[in-house]
Amino acid sequence: MIENVKLGIFGLGYVGLPLACLFAKHFPVCGFDVNEQLLDRLRQGHCDTAEVTTETLLERLSSNLALTNRLEDLAACNVYIICVPTPVDRLNHPDITLLKDASSMVASLLKKDDVVIYESSVYPGCTEQDCVPVLEAHSGMVFNRDFFVGYSPERINPGDRHHTVANVTKIISGSTKETTDFVEALYNRALNGNTCRAQSIKVAEAAKIVENTQRDVNIALMNELNVIFDAMGIDTHAVIDCASTKWNFLPMRPGLVGGHCIGVDPYYLIHCAREHNVNPRLIVEARRTNESMSRFVTDRFLQAMAARKLPVLNAKVLVMGFSFKANCPDIRNTKVNDIILNLQQHTENVTVYDPLVDPAYAQRLYGVDVVRDLQGRGAEFDAALVCVGHKEFATMDVRSLLKADGLLFDAMHCMPEADEYL
Repeated sequence: MIENVKLGIFGLGYVGLPLACLFAKHFPVCGFDVNEQLLDRLRQGHCDTAEVTTETLLERLSSNLALTNRLEDLAACNVYIICVPTPVDRLNHPDITLLKDASSMVASLLKKDDVVIYESSVYPGCTEQDCVPVLEAHSGMVFNRDFFVGYSPERINPGDRHHTVANVTKIISGSTKETTDFVEALYNRALNGNTCRAQSIKVAEAAKIVENTQRDVNIALMNELNVIFDAMGIDTHAVIDCASTKWNFLPMRPGLVGGHCIGVDPYYLIHCAREHNVNPRLIVEARRTNESMSRFVTDRFLQAMAARKLPVLNAKVLVMGFSFKANCPDIRNTKVNDIILNLQQHTENVTVYDPLVDPAYAQRLYGVDVVRDLQGRGAEFDAALVCVGHKEFATMDVRSLLKADGLLFDAMHCMPEADEYL
């Protein structure tokens, strides 16, 4: 049944591109994205996300993978996988605009017995309640008679070279048993790992949201403990090291919670809960706690400067790291931007350094100037604030960039020679 599959993949970012390259080892794949500049870079073998190597990308492009921003180029496809972003709006409500737009595009291509598979993270019920009606309305076809739907939530971990799409267990589900069988066979053809059959699409959607909500709640606990222990003069990381010797302790670490998963998905569950007249108090408080950490880091840093009698107003500050987490270039929903905005209330002399981040992308997304090279910079900074634990930082001679009485403040516990830690 899967031998005649021709795949169309909508969205070629962190999720869609690795998936397209994986499936292109086994099936003809046409990757669609509305961003023509992105397509041009991909055709040259350059992956902005660093999730696919140039060698792999060029090899797939020379064989089974085609890239396009023209819908008509996907007319021969019979399976469509939608991998577009599902962010939140300024009020932290789910924004499924791109998901509906992609569904409308796919609907214009649907033929009898085609299958549409969603990988985007959504609240339980979204696929069947919000996306399927769009497919029906724009195709004139009937769900589960003329076309079928599957759901297999993405498990991309940006910067992780071990838990890649080929190696993780993929949850799969379908709108009928036969569709679930088909989706499972399709993914098993390409995966090195296993598949987990969910009993329904709603269960698969809920599982994805729970994965990230659980981490958000656990990290929020550690962040709250960090605030408590900081007030008591106790090293939180030393406490966690000791507590971790107990066999059933979960060694979560405090930190900034950004990105497109942990910092976003809980809001989808909060929305869904409230739609069903449930008040998810713990999840809401966890979000508030984690959202407050940017201010806490800023305040502790400024207090440390003041304690050393360093000037705060118009100080020259080096912010180290701009991505949302260590060792990856992803800046989506980075909380370092909030720290920068906080610092700019006191000084305009903030230099942001990140060797992994694309400066042009940071400027487009946040209006922040990011430098990737500090060579030639003298001892000019009053203080340095480490916000992201990139491995490159551990071997840097940051002292050479600081004035004689300069402060090195490490919010991530990755710099052995730091003066102070969060």
